[in-house]
Amino acid sequence: MDRHAQGESRVPNQGRPPPVTGRHHINAYLLLGRRPVIVDAGTPGSGRRIHEQVAGHGVDPADVSLIVLTHGHIDHFGSAAELHRLTGAPVAGHVADLGPYRSGRAREPYLPTGPMGRLMARHKNLHLRVEPLEPDVLVTGETDLEDFGVSARIMPTPGHTAGSVSVLTDRGDLVAGDLIANSFFGLVRGRPANPPFHDDPLGNLASLREMLALNPARLHVGHGTPLEPDRVRRWADREHGRLSRREAAGRLPVRGGSGAPR
Repeated sequence: MDRHAQGESRVPNQGRPPPVTGRHHINAYLLLGRRPVIVDAGTPGSGRRIHEQVAGHGVDPADVSLIVLTHGHIDHFGSAAELHRLTGAPVAGHVADLGPYRSGRAREPYLPTGPMGRLMARHKNLHLRVEPLEPDVLVTGETDLEDFGVSARIMPTPGHTAGSVSVLTDRGDLVAGDLIANSFFGLVRGRPANPPFHDDPLGNLASLREMLALNPARLHVGHGTPLEPDRVRRWADREHGRLSRREAAGRLPVRGGSGAPR
């Protein structure tokens, strides 16, 4: 278990989705109910580690009913094919990110949100081809997970990528992927920030505000510890002003066609 996940993962329960983390401080989550659901699959080579940590929470990995991918970046779907083989569970992904899932490559070039993204965009591991997969469950809109054993919904949240999704439980836990992050790629706990990349920053911010309007209790993110909604709301207000100024100045890069149907 990486250092970002240790504090919250000791006692799994129905009220909070425990992280079942892969490599490199990247979170996957275990949703508990009548049957368990995994959200995200980490970087390549994380499948066995996630599988072992699911078992460490007292859950038989063979009981996993679904693996939900929040988006088509390789640090979130890099081990999806491996985890599918290990658990036998089907994989769910949004149709707008089928290109990355089927090719094993994220759409490029990456569009950095700031200095951290510009630095990371040069890292060779972000440009690898990972094992591709064909999602078994194609997400096109809000999707109820009750049939998979958990009281939760997949919610399309485009912007980070065209096919980004979050998972909102009936208890108010939002598993948000890279909709929002902790500062410095998760290293500064509790401080909301952009992840290193967004295909459509204003679209992502609109998705974030839509999720905040549903009054989640906490936001469980792909990098770092959970975030408090009120703090994220204040950050989102500031970010709206910053992005509006950049857009007015013609300095806001957006990938063409990044919007996804809801």
